[in-house]
Amino acid sequence: MKKKIAIFGSTGSIGKCLIDIIKKDKKNFEIVLLSADENYKELLKQAKFFKVKNLVITNQKSFYKIKKDKYSEKSKIFNNFDELGKIFKKKIDYTMCSISGIQGLKPTIEIIRFTKKIAIANKEAIICGWDLIEKRLKKYNTEFVPVDSEHFSVWYALRGTQKSLIDKIYLTASGGPFLGKSKKKLEKVNINQAINHPNWKMGKKISIDSATMINKVFEVIEAKKIFKIPYNKLSILIHPKSYVHALIKFKNGLTKIIVHDTNMKIPIFNSLYSSKNIVNSKNLDFKILNHLDFRNVNLKEFPLVRVLKILPADTSLFETILVSINDKFVELFLNNKIKFTDISKKMNKMLNLYKFKKYKKIKPKNIEEIVKMNTKIKNDIEYLIKK
Repeated sequence: MKKKIAIFGSTGSIGKCLIDIIKKDKKNFEIVLLSADENYKELLKQAKFFKVKNLVITNQKSFYKIKKDKYSEKSKIFNNFDELGKIFKKKIDYTMCSISGIQGLKPTIEIIRFTKKIAIANKEAIICGWDLIEKRLKKYNTEFVPVDSEHFSVWYALRGTQKSLIDKIYLTASGGPFLGKSKKKLEKVNINQAINHPNWKMGKKISIDSATMINKVFEVIEAKKIFKIPYNKLSILIHPKSYVHALIKFKNGLTKIIVHDTNMKIPIFNSLYSSKNIVNSKNLDFKILNHLDFRNVNLKEFPLVRVLKILPADTSLFETILVSINDKFVELFLNNKIKFTDISKKMNKMLNLYKFKKYKKIKPKNIEEIVKMNTKIKNDIEYLIKK
């Protein structure tokens, strides 16, 4: 029997990786739902190839355009995720959630009751709404797999291991395109330089986050929530080759190191299949293993890593504020309204404002509170920029 699959964010880099994997094993899978925001042409292409009957496209203009296509007569096309209860009458086998941004939180939470396994590649959903996600996972007995390469590596390494034995978890960071660059040179950085990651092919937003290293701050927050590990047991290591994805030091003197190619298909493949299946991958690169080159983070070079020092120990709305401020400043940079170096300068300044401190003690009760805070912060920044 074919496994039934849904892909949220099928036209993004993660979604396309999963599509490529399924294409090679089409006989064993049936895609029952695909979703996108604006890219209706790519969504239609995917839907026609796999004969997908349910499509969600959230951008209003793209929704109207896709409705004009003849394929809409053969399928059901939705403008939001409110109708999942009508689409799924029983649990499907697997769902990939790779919608970027806080807008991916609600669909992620909603699909949990309709899927046996959920793979989440959305940082913002985990950072801002993990407690809400975890409650649903327990309530509906849904298996969870993190897809981000570092978290997948930690998750894989910790299977069957007592967490009380963990001494330290190290998440690796490439350092992005500006590792070792002087402040003077960073002042003149343009968009194309900032999105030109040396190892990974990613979207513009995540590429900028990698260049500032806020993505690694986000990953530390994610690891803390997913694995229930305090911040003092989590650390970032610069590793320019991006070959080692996680190091876990145990109290018994042993250390586990997870190595794989810079290819997101590896964690995605392993989230989809059982350990019996085999993925095509390169042989171990001993040249890299002989010169792993680990370094501590230089806070002068990556000032946003200082954010880790002001994070509250418990889940709070402050994480939503952090994500929202970053989203807005990255958007401003991508629209040529601020310089690259302004992202870290303005973020560190805003995050230390007294008015945000109270939110470190306020835990979000529902999705609405998170979305409301996200909208408020972005509007506040827009107002300040215009002023």
